[in-house]
Amino acid sequence: MTTYPNITETKNLIKQLVSIPSPSGYTANVIQFVEDYLKELDVETKRNRKGGLIATIPGKNDQEHRMLTAHVDTLGAMVKEIKSNGRLRLSLIGGFKFNAIEGEYCEIHTPEGNTFTGTILMHQTSVHVYKDAGEAKRNQENMEVRIDAKVENEKDVRRLGIEVGDFVSFDPRVELTANGFIKSRHLDDKASVGILLQLMKRIKEEQLTLPYTTHFLISNNEEIGYGGNSNIPPETVEYLAVDMGAMGDGQTTDEYTVSICVKDSSGPYHLGLRKNLTELAKHNNIDYKLDIYPYYGSDASAAIGAGHDIVHGLIGPGIDSSHAYERTHEDSLKNTEELLYHYVKSAMVQYN
Repeated sequence: MTTYPNITETKNLIKQLVSIPSPSGYTANVIQFVEDYLKELDVETKRNRKGGLIATIPGKNDQEHRMLTAHVDTLGAMVKEIKSNGRLRLSLIGGFKFNAIEGEYCEIHTPEGNTFTGTILMHQTSVHVYKDAGEAKRNQENMEVRIDAKVENEKDVRRLGIEVGDFVSFDPRVELTANGFIKSRHLDDKASVGILLQLMKRIKEEQLTLPYTTHFLISNNEEIGYGGNSNIPPETVEYLAVDMGAMGDGQTTDEYTVSICVKDSSGPYHLGLRKNLTELAKHNNIDYKLDIYPYYGSDASAAIGAGHDIVHGLIGPGIDSSHAYERTHEDSLKNTEELLYHYVKSAMVQYN
């Protein structure tokens, strides 16, 4: 039996997840990976019509449920236009800026199942030709994809089978360092998905009987705002989103603790659930930080916005440089995993 938390196993699982291209709208492969993983654990799963996955572990109390969610969809792009020079213009998927992907390797995925590699560059990249190479705006007009194929014009590109609407994914460039860091694109939110998968594995291996029937929603549209706003059983009392903690000036979140969000752009999270989480962290010597994420929304806030009568919360590992080339540390993964483990075993507090 595995000794938990097994951070090496968690990091390797995250590495597998980030290596599967899955921008919002193109998540079938990563959902299949998660489904196969849970099937090996004999965890009951079902798909929703949006393509997300819901895993359920029965508990002693089947009248009051919990739901935890993390999302496998990532930032990405679509082909907006095939330019006359044989380059591609992009339409971004998710909330990030073009400067975050300048120079990045990418893949173009066609509906027929073909994949082409490329690089995202400024049109005015060459300093030997363009005087404004450094000052030109990083925007849809100036950024383009250089395809790794012999193409000189629009017709050459279309002969490859590339068309407007094809999905474009970004090379994660995942790396595990010897001193415990994991750096990669798409740790938002595949780090949390890896943690939830490890949590379910631990529950099964330790043959735990949870106090409440608990659902795990692996959502696939969070980056565009509505991944976790449906398929919430009416018995659900507590709904906990597991997503990245945002770092920056004025933030308390770091790469070594679990971040407990008290408020984001949608407003405050439920005070009673937050207090329960902080008490669990204190009691079990788990390092945590309370924080406010000013420009952020989660699957839990999407569920509240959709009108669900639930108690909602948000926690996650601290992620540096969100929506760019991200990084976290195994200590943050460990603290998040431990808090979730003690949370799913704990009793609900009275909210009325």
